[in-house]
Amino acid sequence: MEASSGSTKQAAAAKDPSRRTFTEAARRAQIVNAAIEVIADAGYAKASFARIARAAGLSSTGMISYHFAGKDDLMREVVAEVSRVADAHVRPRMEERTGARARLRAFIEASVGLADAYPKHVPAMVDVLAHLRDDDPSRRDVLGTLESAADVQVERMREAQRSGEFREFDPRVMVTAIRAAVDATVTRAGREPDFDAEAAGRELADLFDHATRRTER
Repeated sequence: MEASSGSTKQAAAAKDPSRRTFTEAARRAQIVNAAIEVIADAGYAKASFARIARAAGLSSTGMISYHFAGKDDLMREVVAEVSRVADAHVRPRMEERTGARARLRAFIEASVGLADAYPKHVPAMVDVLAHLRDDDPSRRDVLGTLESAADVQVERMREAQRSGEFREFDPRVMVTAIRAAVDATVTRAGREPDFDAEAAGRELADLFDHATRRTER
């Protein structure tokens, strides 16, 4: 049996985003954003297509099935979208700063500030990653990206140590501590409605500025 023109078009668009029409891209984004909301509010296990369709204002789940091959496919796009949003939020704030201390502060404040700007995104991605199989390509991609980013941060800290801007310490230990502190703070922000992410980011940045900077004796 030959595939229908609709299913053929769907498969081609899924493999090659450039073949999607503006309307198709907008609908996919609408569904992904609704999925993020549902996962953050109800949890991964309860993020059914029916719930997501209601959140997206769709009359049925058929539109989701048209754009995504299944729940795993949609969840992979959720992870990809959160990663894109986080990078677009943090990277420019770091690039506009000069010096290792200023860039480290920008990274911490912007990473924690993501909880204010996009309160549903990080909790949704954490929940999705916790449920994806270890061999899932999206899980491997995200973990690989995080590891590569950590390697870059470690090398930048070593450069700052060589230039005398940072004191002597184990850069890998420091990067691990910073990331753990940021993750814990963002998680806390998702659980406490009145949490002041801006103040927490500033305080965390102060803490690690004191921990890394070289001081005159």
